Order: sequence, then structure tokens, then C-alpha cells
Amino acid sequence: MKKTLMTTAVIAAGALLFTGCATSSTSGGDAGGDAGSNLVVGTTDKITALDPAGSYDNGSFVVMNQVYPFLLNSKYGTADVTPDIAESAEFTSPTEYTVKLKEGLTFANGNELTSSDVKFSFDRMVAINDPNGPASLLGNLDSVEAPDDLTVVFKLKNGDDQIWPQILSSPAGPIIDEDVFAADAITSDDDIVAGEAFAGQYTIDTYKLNELISYKPFAGYNGNLGAAENAGVSAKYYADASNLKLAIGNGDIDVAFRSLSATDTEDLSKNDKVKIVDGPGGEIRYIVFNFDTMPYGSTTADADPAKALAVRQAAANLIDRTALAKDVYKDTFSPLFSPVADGMTGAISPFKDLYGDGNGGPDAAKAAETLKAAGVATPIDLKLQYNGDHYGPSSGDEYAMIKTQLETDGLFKVDLQQTEWVQYNKDRVEDVYPAYQLGWFPDYSDADNYLSPFFAKDNFLVNHYDNPKVTELITAEQTETDAAKRTGIIEQIQQIESEDISTLPLLQGKQVAVVGANVDGTTLDASFKFRYAPLTK
Repeated sequence: MKKTLMTTAVIAAGALLFTGCATSSTSGGDAGGDAGSNLVVGTTDKITALDPAGSYDNGSFVVMNQVYPFLLNSKYGTADVTPDIAESAEFTSPTEYTVKLKEGLTFANGNELTSSDVKFSFDRMVAINDPNGPASLLGNLDSVEAPDDLTVVFKLKNGDDQIWPQILSSPAGPIIDEDVFAADAITSDDDIVAGEAFAGQYTIDTYKLNELISYKPFAGYNGNLGAAENAGVSAKYYADASNLKLAIGNGDIDVAFRSLSATDTEDLSKNDKVKIVDGPGGEIRYIVFNFDTMPYGSTTADADPAKALAVRQAAANLIDRTALAKDVYKDTFSPLFSPVADGMTGAISPFKDLYGDGNGGPDAAKAAETLKAAGVATPIDLKLQYNGDHYGPSSGDEYAMIKTQLETDGLFKVDLQQTEWVQYNKDRVEDVYPAYQLGWFPDYSDADNYLSPFFAKDNFLVNHYDNPKVTELITAEQTETDAAKRTGIIEQIQQIESEDISTLPLLQGKQVAVVGANVDGTTLDASFKFRYAPLTK
């Protein structure tokens, strides 16, 4: 049974620390429509799991942002984090971050939400450490204490963690009900919905995985985002973007968000029944190399680290990002020459300098010379996997072009394959794909979010990459309080990554939503969270 909430007063709000945030004002007009309206949102994104410990993808996180509370969150139009269901949050020592909860918090099922639930939420995520979950974001967490029902103390391994407040608003941060979720295993979607384990702006009324979700506002939400402006939202999941385009174009749905092709968006811009809303883009596309199973990888019959590196370098020399951005994505994406998205503090372009013609273009002769110097026979057989239902229909064209680019002058022979997303997400962490497509939609607006999940030891990619120097530098940038020094460390990590090529960055894109002409309140900002609550029509 839940403990009774304490009635003692909480302490006054402390200083909230955060870094690296950019902000943008709300797009799409005022949220001043009919507050009693219901809206329908369409997407081709897929949900992996409603359990925060078991998913780390945009489709799942969109749902979590509607139904789970966070200790800290970003108000509409900003990336800055402030207390959400917390009353205050501050560093009380370099290695202790203390959060005071608001009084009287409850879940939709009537259970009280206390510090015990908060401790449970983080402890289980670390303990379960699901390969498809965001536990890697909690690498600096040593322990969580709950000295009373309203107080939570996060004890950190490394002091002065400059991104910890952002972590609490990330996919690692949803607060869940300890009476509904299992402590040591992923809880099923059906059990979560039946248990009404929600305390965000909405609860889930009906749920059919990757088909339809019906949301209704939760009157008990007491966070900093405020009440929903509408009477409810239905989210429809489409198998392909062509059907999503037809639905929004014909007025069958009110909002289409992820993932229409660039051509579809261009066509819809001429339709007076809809309007296009865009916002700051932190989304990136890249290729992951599995260091065990790629050509000459450590578990292959002809394992050779130097040859494996030469293969990755040759691929980097052959990629023509400008052609991908222009011919496939109609310039809704731009070339990306670093693991870190352009515009983030500390972002540089080392891949542009090191590979290709030194000016962003490909260089097949340079690729050939790299392979020859390493003694790599050509053509190199490369199994390359991509996904079309999660990253949009243009992925097929994108990877067809990448295949052509890699096969220039007979240097590679690419076996291009595609798998449905739910299976894809399982296979990629089980060494099924030697090289494969991924995209990244950032959890928070800081360069670290493009570094620590990917390149620290035991990273989210599970691609067997481990560079102790990089892990050391990631810890250093996370705890460096001098902004200039921290920027220098972030630049150094990018330089090393461009030499190791654990991932091959390709493109950076915008956030784009297509909404009905009578729909207002669409918010696409640098928090990179899409919320349903401000939508009206």
C-alpha cells in the first residue's frame, strides 16, 4: 500500500541548473480554438513499449510525454527545464541533486505519487537495463534516496553534472507507479493501460498497439505544463506515409506528424485545407557499424581492426551527403559532418575535413587508396540494413542512393535489405546487422546527447565500440563547469569519433507537422517534444 503523503511544507524553490539550451517560440498560432474539441493525430511512427525502461525511440516517447509526469520538464516554446511535478530541484552538494515533490500528487488510478515511486522509477530502469531502453542516460547515477515522502536525493558518481537536470526530462525520466510496474521486468502495455498508471496531462482511454490510442485529459495533473486545451486526442497509426498524406489532405485527421516524405510535404503545401508547421531540427540520420560483425570485425573469420577501420574510412570517403539532401529530401535535410547536430554549442565538422574531397564531396580515388594501403581486397561485401516504416518512405530512396555511392568503382558490393521496425529494433542489438540505418531525435538540447548515448562504454547502440579515452572525455564534459573548457572537450570527442567512425553521420533535418487549416497550438520547439495538450481547432 502507498504511504500517506506528508503534510509538512516543502522548502522554497532552489536554483535549477541547466546548460546548452536553445529556444524557439511556439509555431502554428494561438491555442485559442474550441476547448471542447477532440482532435485526431496521425503518424507512421511505431511504439516499441509504453514501459519507459523498455523503449528508447521517438514513437514510444511521444506517448510517454502525454501520459507520464516528469520531475523537470520544458514549457511550450523552450528547451529550458523547470520543475514539473517537483516543487523545487537543486544541487545540494556537487554529487547530490535534491528534488522536493509537490504535495497531493496522484496517479489516475487513485494511488498517491510519492518519492517512493520516483526512487522505484529510476532504480528499476538501471536494474532492468533493457538493450532497447534509455538506461545508458543514467550512467552517472550512483543511487537514489527517498528520506521522506516528498524528498528525493539523487547521488551522482561524478560531481557537477551539467546535464543531470536535462536527464530528468529525458526518456529516462518518466515517473511511474510502483504498484503497477514490475520491479525487475518490462511491464506489458496492456497491464499499464489497465492499471491506469498515468499522471501526465492525459490518461489512455483505449489502446490498440500501433493502430489507435484514445487519450482523455487527466484532471489530476499538477505539473508546469497546465491542463490540456482540448477535450481529448485520438492517435492513429498508419502503415505507410502515402495513407497518412491522404488522410491529412482530405481532412480525415487534424495533424500529421512523422513521417511524411519531403515530396508529400511539398505537395501538401499547395493544399489550402492544411498548413505546414516547422520547428528547430535536432534530428540526425547516420549509419552504425557493428564492430563485431562488420567486414573484418572482431568476431569474423578474418578479423583485422586495421582493415575494419579502412572499410569504414572508405565508406566515409564515398558518401555524397549533398546529393542525399537535395535529391532525396528536397533540402528538408542538410548534410551533417559530425555526430553532433549543427547549431549545438561545440559542434564542429571533422568528417568534412578528413574524408572525401575535403569540401563535403565524395572522393572515390581516396577511398580506393585507403583500402589498398590496408590490404583490403575489393569489392567489399557489405550487408546494409535500413527501415522504411519508421524513418519514412524516403529511406528507400536514401539507401538506394547510398548503395550506388558505396559501389562506385567497384569498391563495395552492397547487399541492401529492409526489416519492419519492431523486428528491426530487436535485431540491431543482437548483432544481426553488420551495418545499419538509425536516426536520432534528441532527448535534450545539448551536445552531450549526441555523444554519451552512442560512444560511452555499454552505449545504446550496442555495437561493441569501446574507446576508453572517449569515455573519459564524456565524463569530463559532463562535469566541467567552465563553459569554454567544456566546449573544447566536446570538440575533442567529435574529432576522435571522426577518426574511429563508430557511426557515419549523414543528414540533419527539421521537425515538420502538417495540420488542418483550422488547427492551432502546434508546438515544435528546441525541447524536441511533441505535445498534444496545446492543440485546438
